[in-house]
Amino acid sequence: MITLVTVKLLKKIIYWKLSLQFFLITYFRNKLYDLGMIKSYSFNVPVISVGNLNAGGTGKTPMVEFLIDYFSEHYKLGVLSRGYKRKSKGFILASEKDDAKSIGDEPFQYFSKFKNIKVAVDNKRKRGITNLINYGVNMILLDDAFQHRKVIPTYSILLTDYSNLYFNDYLMPRGTLRESKKGSIRADSIIITKCPSNLSDVDRLAIKKLVKPTSKQNIFFSSITYSKELFSLNNSINISKLNGKQVNLVTGIVNSKPLIKFLKNSGLEINHFKYRDHHDYSEKDVIDFQGRIIITTEKDYTKLRKFNIKDLYYLPISVNILENENFLEILRDKIS
Repeated sequence: MITLVTVKLLKKIIYWKLSLQFFLITYFRNKLYDLGMIKSYSFNVPVISVGNLNAGGTGKTPMVEFLIDYFSEHYKLGVLSRGYKRKSKGFILASEKDDAKSIGDEPFQYFSKFKNIKVAVDNKRKRGITNLINYGVNMILLDDAFQHRKVIPTYSILLTDYSNLYFNDYLMPRGTLRESKKGSIRADSIIITKCPSNLSDVDRLAIKKLVKPTSKQNIFFSSITYSKELFSLNNSINISKLNGKQVNLVTGIVNSKPLIKFLKNSGLEINHFKYRDHHDYSEKDVIDFQGRIIITTEKDYTKLRKFNIKDLYYLPISVNILENENFLEILRDKIS
């Protein structure tokens, strides 16, 4: 008789075998790049890569926006993404005719929010960078590019979520790692994201010891700050005015727990409509959650606004990096 314990054991064995196969594939791929048997390319403009080892949920989008805010004042900036789950192919320079379906969720958010930069998508990063340079860009931000080794970045930033640190994780499908944790050696800076605001010096030191950075690597810690204002297309409302009220929270992201915690701590009563990351919303979805004030993420808002939903608001977030000036100084020195 097959018991629940037997099923769990069989599942664990299958996942272990699949993870071993995944390890071999990624190991030999990386080794071919390390040995120069697969060629990598560098460019004559600064290229900053933002990525992760864990699949999803490490805070790449707010980090890219942090870098956009800073560098767009000094460079003709271009952001390049593969455009995950987009319905199009090849290189696309974002324009007013595009939406989340044609260029992907995050690129569409960047394009909608920042009007002084170029945003493009291309699954072939080398080609995408070349095309952006031809459009007059003199600095590139690569979104979600840590595993894209065809390009040699000027500076590589590796993100890992405080609640799911990569060195405690396992390779897919047993865990969420896209490659061996040893791949972290390629990063110039490792940023521990979504840290609690009261993270102590002792905790930071303990994490640094676990990361075991090389002498050339820097480790930083960052946290997320939620706005006190909710925004819609033509309106805004201070979140304190919703104290004690029931709201519908709509999310299509990997980890909604920090957002839920923030809203509950702000006195809101939450009815959560949770969808898969990068969910493609439909009219049926809207029927399910409309009727109250609706709060969503900025990424989800870019896809939901086309439905003209009454009382739909998004909550902006921003990144705070401990030793922010030190981080930016190191980054400036590297790309100058």
